Amino acid sequence: MSKVSVPRRLASGFRDLLPPALREEASLEQALTHRSAGGRHNERLEFLGDAVLGLVIAETLYDRLPEAPEGDLTRLRAALVNREALAQIARDAGLEGSLTLGEGERKTGGQRRESILADALEALIGASFQVAGFEAARDFVLRLYEERLSDLPSAESLKDPKTRLQEFLQGRGEALPDYRVLEVSGPDHRREFLVETWLTGLGWGCQGRGPSRRRAEQVAAQMALEKLQTGKTG
Repeated sequence: MSKVSVPRRLASGFRDLLPPALREEASLEQALTHRSAGGRHNERLEFLGDAVLGLVIAETLYDRLPEAPEGDLTRLRAALVNREALAQIARDAGLEGSLTLGEGERKTGGQRRESILADALEALIGASFQVAGFEAARDFVLRLYEERLSDLPSAESLKDPKTRLQEFLQGRGEALPDYRVLEVSGPDHRREFLVETWLTGLGWGCQGRGPSRRRAEQVAAQMALEKLQTGKTG
């Protein structure tokens, strides 16, 4: 594959965000190559990019929110650099069609897989740092995150739903909720959990589904919290 094949596959708007030094570099091809394709792949660049991304976002939040306590900064950083956020940025940039995957991954839709997209974006950040230096990588990250950084959510809204439900109940002097798994279905590689959070002191509960027990518990807790906050508990 030639050097210019990847730049040509990249959406022009996204290509313009890259440091100029990276646009025709072999590191760009490597950053977008999943390990399933063999050869030079992006895992090492992803490791590097993860560190650069965390530092840039931490520094930016520290400067922009001078009164925010450490806990709030930590929650905000986690929300900005988690897999879901990275994958969505990658989708918005059109990276799904720019990845180099092995045949098996390609046939099973690997170009749409959240983990693969997130890793590729971090690898691009790592390649930017490697080829063009920290300031260029920092500018790249800030361009990617411009919209998200200009419209930050409240730190309170980023608390885990289970934590917020617990705090709400404690504030009312109620017993803490119980969580129980009602059902586990699906094949090993695609499990689905059905969980109920039961509010013992109030005599009712809510159910939630998710690909993991933790996620299902979060969904159930969020539903219970919304019912408590709106008063629709009948």
